[in-house]
Amino acid sequence: MLVVRRDEQRLEDRAFRDLPELLREGDCLVLNDSRVFPARLYGRREGVRSLPIGRHNPKREEYLSGRVEIFLLRPVSADAKEWEALVRPGRKMRLRERIRFENGMEAEITGRGEFGERTIRFETDADPYAVFESIGHVPLPPYIRRSDQPADRERYQTVYARDKGSVAAPTAGLHFTPEILDACRARGAETAYVTLHVGLGTFQPLHAEQVEQGRLHAESYRITEENAAKMCAARRLIAVGTTSTRTLETVLRDGEMRACSGETDIFIYPGFQFRGAGAMLTNFHLPGTSLLLLVAAFAGTELALEAYRHAVRERYRFYSYGDCMLIL
Repeated sequence: MLVVRRDEQRLEDRAFRDLPELLREGDCLVLNDSRVFPARLYGRREGVRSLPIGRHNPKREEYLSGRVEIFLLRPVSADAKEWEALVRPGRKMRLRERIRFENGMEAEITGRGEFGERTIRFETDADPYAVFESIGHVPLPPYIRRSDQPADRERYQTVYARDKGSVAAPTAGLHFTPEILDACRARGAETAYVTLHVGLGTFQPLHAEQVEQGRLHAESYRITEENAAKMCAARRLIAVGTTSTRTLETVLRDGEMRACSGETDIFIYPGFQFRGAGAMLTNFHLPGTSLLLLVAAFAGTELALEAYRHAVRERYRFYSYGDCMLIL
């Protein structure tokens, strides 16, 4: 764990097990308890609404019944049968095209979005989440170059994950064990939970040429009354991960901390005035992402860049299963 001390403009190499001794009475760790579900599905095109293709074309069978990958992003209906999703091959999939899955379930593409996503309606009498658990795959990051395994259903989760709805793990929380959490509480730190379901808004690359023109895809969040009260009583909020940070700043930009729910597309970049997070624990992120800009906004651009240069020199591990940085 790299400790970044903003007041002293200093970096310090530590281990994550040292986190409890860096806390003080009145601190509150803010943890995102969203749980990853098997959001990657594979099916086959039915070809009913496909563009015509010659009967003797050798690609006919592949074109009309080829394999389709669906990466679910977020539900857009109360019954969770209609979803925004990324579809591959996306350019070939037209509106009203149908897809069949291995369990016999069918789906239809009903809309297109501005970020390249599709709206998909699943036709099933069962609980959609139960179906996804049955036929879905854990959406491991693309730089983990292997197929998902049964063990990933628990390994790619935080130890406090409860509310399923994320398509990627809030990775700063992957460092915690029950023992570390107990040690933090023993130091006098409280733990409070927010829920932000990780979707395209968290991990999509930025496309705008100017930062100020950047826009993020909306993600749903929720804070309960009990957890809002804990955070209100804290001296310092330590946001565990960028998702917790974005949730705090979304709520506090409109007033006081309170129980609430909704959607956020908040985009944090240098110059942003933080109202909630007094410290932040985060992993090392990919360049060209909103996550890195958020870190630069919190630590200060020059100090953040120096921290990343230091991490490269000292061979810190990056990305989802990598090392972390505590910004104080």
